Amino acid sequence: MIATARRSTALVSDLWVQATEIRQEWLDIGLTTEPADRSATEEAIASIYARHRRGRPEFRWVSSPAAAVPHLAGLPTHATLRSWVADRRPPGRPPLASDIAAGLSRLRSVLAETYAEPLPDRKPMKREKGKPWPVLPVDRALDAGLPFHELVRQGVREALFRTLADQIYHPIRAALGPALPVCWYGHQDAAWIAHLEVLRRLGLISVGDGSAFVAWTTLARSGGWWWPGEQHCVVVDRPAVIRMSPMPGAWHGELRRDTGQPAVDYRDGWSI
Repeated sequence: MIATARRSTALVSDLWVQATEIRQEWLDIGLTTEPADRSATEEAIASIYARHRRGRPEFRWVSSPAAAVPHLAGLPTHATLRSWVADRRPPGRPPLASDIAAGLSRLRSVLAETYAEPLPDRKPMKREKGKPWPVLPVDRALDAGLPFHELVRQGVREALFRTLADQIYHPIRAALGPALPVCWYGHQDAAWIAHLEVLRRLGLISVGDGSAFVAWTTLARSGGWWWPGEQHCVVVDRPAVIRMSPMPGAWHGELRRDTGQPAVDYRDGWSI
């Protein structure tokens, strides 16, 4: 079913104001240093396991990504997952992480298919064939009639990704070595979740019964990094301190790591 825009007569600029408020909410979630809600996190992960026909795992909580590493032996890497989408697939059943990744991809695709662009309040921009949409400051994008979905992609998902991925979890992964097994990032997965939350709360997509999406939003609101194994799941408590400052010249409130001191301190003292 195609979603119907809740405020089809609203100005796109008004919708964008609401989008920025939701973006800030999810930026705050991505940067939270509150301890994880362990009960809510475990229930959300268990529901994802059940969706992929796995029983409830044993949960192993640790205080930092570095403390997780000794518990990750045998879990699949990104190279392992790529082998399951190659022409010559390995024998046997795909690892749980592969099933989760495929299920998440399907979920995001299904939600995207329900999108309904709000009625334009000015002449829509035409994209040149074979070229991407231009990246513009918000006022110019609105004046030029950039599609609202593209504005949300640039100004919510990509902006939060530049803060949470480029400035936080990519450097952490790099510090832990090149062959770190596949994981998801809990509250730091806020970029793609915020993108869909903006569209959902503005009435521009339909999430159906919402149970699959709710599991991921609950994880983001309650927990930190997690590595799913067939029998056990390693989960990291959230950091004790995150130090960020405004990124000069940023159009969408992006932040960067402070210099001269660790960007992230975990509760066991490990930092980057």
